[in-house]
Amino acid sequence: MDVTAIIPVSGIFALLFVAYLTWSIFKMDRGTADMQNVADAIREGAYAFLRRQYGTIMTLAVVVAVLLYFVTSKQTVGPEGKQVVIGYRTALAFFLGATCSAIAGFIGMYVAVNSNIRAAAGALRSFPDSLKASFRGGAVTGLAVTALSLLGVWGLFTAYGGRTNPEIAPLLIVGYGFGASFVALFAQLGGGIYTKAADVGADIVGKVEAGIPEDDPRNPAVVADLVGDNVGDCAGRGADLFESTAAENIGAMVLGIALYPVFGVNGLLFPLVARAFGIIASIIGIMCVRGKENEDPMWALNRGYFVTTLFCVIFLYYVVNNMLTGVNPETGQAIKSMNFFWCAIIGVALSYIFVLLTQYYTDIHFRPVKEIAKACTTGPATTIIQGTAVGMESVALPVIFISAAIYGAYTLGATSGLGAEGGLYGTAVATMGMLSTCAFILAMDTFGPITDNAGGIAEMSGAPETVRLRTDRLDACGNTCKALTKGYAIGSAALATFLLFRAYLDEVVIKVQALPAEKIAANPELQMIGKHLPVDIGNVKVFIGAFVALMLVFLFSSTAIRAVGNAAQSVIIEVRRQFREIPGLMEGKAKPEYGRCVDIVTARALKEMVLPGMLVVVTPILVGILLGPAAAAAFLMVGTIGGVVVALYLNNGGGAWDNAKKLIELGHYGGKGSEAHAAGVVGDTVGDPFKDTAGPSLHVLVKLISTITLVLVGSFFMFI
Repeated sequence: MDVTAIIPVSGIFALLFVAYLTWSIFKMDRGTADMQNVADAIREGAYAFLRRQYGTIMTLAVVVAVLLYFVTSKQTVGPEGKQVVIGYRTALAFFLGATCSAIAGFIGMYVAVNSNIRAAAGALRSFPDSLKASFRGGAVTGLAVTALSLLGVWGLFTAYGGRTNPEIAPLLIVGYGFGASFVALFAQLGGGIYTKAADVGADIVGKVEAGIPEDDPRNPAVVADLVGDNVGDCAGRGADLFESTAAENIGAMVLGIALYPVFGVNGLLFPLVARAFGIIASIIGIMCVRGKENEDPMWALNRGYFVTTLFCVIFLYYVVNNMLTGVNPETGQAIKSMNFFWCAIIGVALSYIFVLLTQYYTDIHFRPVKEIAKACTTGPATTIIQGTAVGMESVALPVIFISAAIYGAYTLGATSGLGAEGGLYGTAVATMGMLSTCAFILAMDTFGPITDNAGGIAEMSGAPETVRLRTDRLDACGNTCKALTKGYAIGSAALATFLLFRAYLDEVVIKVQALPAEKIAANPELQMIGKHLPVDIGNVKVFIGAFVALMLVFLFSSTAIRAVGNAAQSVIIEVRRQFREIPGLMEGKAKPEYGRCVDIVTARALKEMVLPGMLVVVTPILVGILLGPAAAAAFLMVGTIGGVVVALYLNNGGGAWDNAKKLIELGHYGGKGSEAHAAGVVGDTVGDPFKDTAGPSLHVLVKLISTITLVLVGSFFMFI
């Protein structure tokens, strides 16, 4: 039986299931006329922003694709004696990756803005109906993103001769991951700037200055805030997870080239088969999510996650035993396949550990958030100090567990009978294990903003208190889900970038082997690159490359956070103007000019996303061209480490500030309207660009610099 047949079957079945879920959502009731008016305003604002954003992004993508063609078209890839001229392939793969990433983001937002009204309407009837609408909306995004990623990589692999030249095809499709990362970076940045600028503007003027509730219809920025949930947390995250799955699949396939004599084409296609079975497991888990009227919705989601994980483990056992078997040609000994299964289990376990660690640092029931909430009683200054300390502390345990997972997977792979190459492949298998539940995790992630919107629609339409109580329960669960999935995303990014880093090192060696012998003989640097690329931190170029990488992480984070601040200032000024100049607005006798805030945030977000995005694209290219491949390797290594650590700090610190405010709003430390609440809102405002703009964008940064260097490695020998 050819187990690889599951790849297209799973992808197509997932898209058919997406169509079924979408149909079932659109059949649901859309609620009252007032609810529909609010939902229509949110949908129109989201569409308007996405059209302008993707117009800008795709224009940049076309320019990059053309430049990529001229830079790489005459380069070759492949092991010595089998080199193939790249031609149009990398540029086309880049553009297809960019296009599919944009489509994935649009699908996520399209279903989200049509699910929010159904979730709000469902809350008129019962809690389970509201949960069903919101989670099915999230499931559409999770399945569509992973299915499109899987089919895209498999289709390109097949089209580029994967069956006839399997050792070369993965090297020809790395542009697909680059294109996906390129769009994801700008989508996450633009959406993150939009959503947090609107959120900060609405909170500062509405909740702090005017003292009105969250999502109050008198607040001119509230529609822009609800639009931001969709363009940032749905469209942006959809594109982010699309590029994650694409880049990580390709990186694992590249590592599989070294083991082609042992596993054959199975070693290359294992990541795709594992992902295909993961999609099937996620569909089973999604169908197991059933809510009860008086049950914590997190229990329903956890049941689905447990079922998904259980089936992933079963499927991984089957796939490993069918694909990763063989004999070491050098020793003649059979490979210990079970070692690779345990590598996969390490990845699955790490995903659970990251969920638990993130929950500990961001949930209202645990010490870190309680400490921040208590600090709010003495003012904003102590709130910021305590939240900063929690964010920094939260880095330690994740780094320890990531390191242990990499070491454990490497050791198991190395002792499988394949030595160092087996160890590296073991880390790739662990990454596939961690990502096997990706579709379900992304469903939980998108579930968050849908429930947030449902609550906003209920509040703005004047729905009964019972409705708001139901949507509040879902919103609290959604906030936890968003925090948990961010932890999962950065954990998978850490594993994935290690394998992408190794794939880059292998590609450098392949490029050197393809150079003319006389050029190698005349250059001492090239002569040092034999079977491995030495990365000597004592070399001045290598040291500079590493130094610049860490600088980029902080500079990028700074520009992303500043972008939110700049855009938020414009919103604050506009909201204050409307409160001041529109007669009867505060009394509820006049309607705010919602469209003005939507237009302001749209224009500022699109303007502000360009600088940080271009920094990430240009810097690794300049380092590689000016300083050489070894310096680029150091750039990758330190950029990955720095990016992961800073992202953990930003995500967890921001999430802890957010939930400290929510803990106070539940009645602790004085409750709503108290001085502690005002300090909590300030902390949440500081944390917003941390956890929803700079932090998630760093996930993309650490993978984008890997895919850029992997694609353009042939240009890094220019000045050697």
